[in-house]
Amino acid sequence: MKIKIIVHKAEEGGFWAEVPALPGCVSQGETMDEIRDNIREAIELWLETGDEQPIDPSQAEILEMAV
Repeated sequence: MKIKIIVHKAEEGGFWAEVPALPGCVSQGETMDEIRDNIREAIELWLETGDEQPIDPSQAEILEMAV
């Protein structure tokens, strides 16, 4: 499976990453190697438990859009 990951430079140093296809799937690391390992682990955990995490409607809004 291939999945897109967005890696950002953190203001305090290091990096943080998010997976747009998996809401709430984020991680951080000091180096690119560390962020790769950490986000892979976050993805694996999200896929194991992600469908069990309820979305709080008072904290989020879900939109569907055709482009």
